[in-house]
Amino acid sequence: MNMGENVQRELATPPASSSGFFGRVRTTLEMIKFEHSIFALPFALTGAMLAARGWPSGRQLFWLIVAMVGARSAAMAFNRIADFKFDSANPRTRTRALPAGQLTLRFAAGFTAVSAALLVLAAYELNGLAFKLSPLALAVLLFYSYTKRFTWLSHLILGICLGMAPVAAWIALRGNIDAGVLLLGAAVALWVAGFDIIYACQDVEFDRAAGLHSFPRQFGIAAALYASAGLHLVMLVVLIFTARIENLGWVAGAGLAAVTVLLAYEHGLVKPRDLSRVNAAFFTINGYISLLFFVTWAADILIHH
Repeated sequence: MNMGENVQRELATPPASSSGFFGRVRTTLEMIKFEHSIFALPFALTGAMLAARGWPSGRQLFWLIVAMVGARSAAMAFNRIADFKFDSANPRTRTRALPAGQLTLRFAAGFTAVSAALLVLAAYELNGLAFKLSPLALAVLLFYSYTKRFTWLSHLILGICLGMAPVAAWIALRGNIDAGVLLLGAAVALWVAGFDIIYACQDVEFDRAAGLHSFPRQFGIAAALYASAGLHLVMLVVLIFTARIENLGWVAGAGLAAVTVLLAYEHGLVKPRDLSRVNAAFFTINGYISLLFFVTWAADILIHH
């Protein structure tokens, strides 16, 4: 389904009922776009495997996943609260859970608090440095929700939020920071910023009317698509250096080659005058990229370490 069809479906389909426990759970997962966890979690696990030079212990893996789920859930729920006014006015987003009245702002605030507490608890269970840095991580994650109000660099700030995932995983296992994982975090930041710019192209007119900032609104859709491609090109270069620093081999290299092909395909899907395939470029292709990256780099780490 392309993005144009997706928007029409959102406008035509009445909000699903959130009555009952399972209905509330389903609506909450939809509110935080739980399926989009596929973007950050594989990179966090890659950072953890680089730190452990193999699989982390079961206990470490459990608390890492708890921390990731807590961090992302808090960030997404808070973003829905912060953007409530804009989501209610935007035809593309007005059927989301909060604008549609499926969930209340009070519920979303409570969910945010519980999710943030899960992150802090998980960080405490991992090590002292992770625990001390958890409030800073939360501050960055929540701050992002307001950046579109004053800067077109919000895409890069979102990238930094997700780029923290592999770095945080390394810190959680080793209690320090390494150059290789910092490069991996930078690559993730560039990747996310690039595909978020593509996604933002569909809201140029609304952003202009609402006084919101984005790269496409500031410089136009054509320039935005070129900038996205440039960010992804730099991302690939950074990943090559990361693989060299971490002494990875041909399996990781093959993974990077496949990621390059997928990125090229992604950018071929979206044209300045045709944004009908933004959904495929944003979610489907990037979901494949994150999974493919993790499988190949994890395999290489297990082979060579």
